[in-house]
Amino acid sequence: MKETNPSFPEIREEIRKLCEGFPGEYWRELDQQNRYPTEFVETLTKNGWLAAMIPEEYGGSGLPLAGGAAILEEIHRSGSNGGACHAQMYTMGTLLRHGSAAQKQKYLPGIATGELRLQAFGVTEPTTGSDTTSLKTFARKEGDRYIINGQKIWTSRAEHSDLMVLLARTTPKDETTKRTQGLSVFLMDMRAAKDNGMTIRPIRTMMNHSTTEIFFDNVEIPAENLIGNEGDGFRYILSGMNAERMLIAAECVGDAKWFIDKARRYASEREVFNRPIGKNQGVQFPIARAYAQMRAAELLLIEGLRLYDEGENCGEEANMAKMLTAEASWAAAEACVQTLGGFAFAAEYDVERKFRETRLYQVAPISTNLVLSYIAEHVLELPRSY
Repeated sequence: MKETNPSFPEIREEIRKLCEGFPGEYWRELDQQNRYPTEFVETLTKNGWLAAMIPEEYGGSGLPLAGGAAILEEIHRSGSNGGACHAQMYTMGTLLRHGSAAQKQKYLPGIATGELRLQAFGVTEPTTGSDTTSLKTFARKEGDRYIINGQKIWTSRAEHSDLMVLLARTTPKDETTKRTQGLSVFLMDMRAAKDNGMTIRPIRTMMNHSTTEIFFDNVEIPAENLIGNEGDGFRYILSGMNAERMLIAAECVGDAKWFIDKARRYASEREVFNRPIGKNQGVQFPIARAYAQMRAAELLLIEGLRLYDEGENCGEEANMAKMLTAEASWAAAEACVQTLGGFAFAAEYDVERKFRETRLYQVAPISTNLVLSYIAEHVLELPRSY
């Protein structure tokens, strides 16, 4: 299948070579054991790929968001999964854009070398879900520290992270004039918190995603770990969410390409009634349609990445790219399953694993319905629905 995105060709080639050392057998074994891909993450870290978006002055490569997207796309296109480490790229934007010089100097070099792991993103709560402005986790300031009480859920990789970007309320909701006010962002040292009031509980899910729920019981955070201004945290998180959505969209593009290539190869080689099944238009057309969907979504993603890296508003493109690439990867997954038939359900073909993995993206990190609400209100200027 031809190369559809020519950006960062050297990076793409290096990632493909790296992923050759982690074939389907590796990921299937992890699935069976419900184990974190420690070896894969350590290899990415050792080769500098998880520090790709950290500025060179702090030990990173200083790549733009488009470079991070190329890395994650190729990981997924190669049959691997970036869910174990992608947060280190999209949470980075919050610290890079809104953190103080002292915070960057203290944490970024360690993150770049792998000494510190920034994989946890504490936003979602069980009682509020996508209604972020209604979150209840509260940070009460006492002198030179904040005391955190509350709960987070779907905080993936928390057991494998040293630091967490945490969003908490610092002003009671009934004391603010806008619902987006009174939320603040903290960089929490989870190593200290684990023995001082923070409890992590794993959640078993339909894919091996290392996700958890977290409880905070009078957990202390130094006031110096507040990122930016107190009360402006929702705005900081939103800027990071655009990056998150496009990096996830890049993973969806990679998944779609993996499914399409898997189906294409199988349809060309598998013979039934003395002819390749790929000669049948009933087999060809779903694969071709999935490819067309992937390309259209990919082009929108490329535009969103360009806007982000040029400092322009990319909310529309980021949200639509996330939705359309998620739908494209699912369409490609469906076409692949139909093409391989019964063999798609055999674990050794890896289709069923990737099928489970790619279904997540229509739900998280933002659901398709919320994307449509965003488009309706902010693009089409329809009345707000919620």
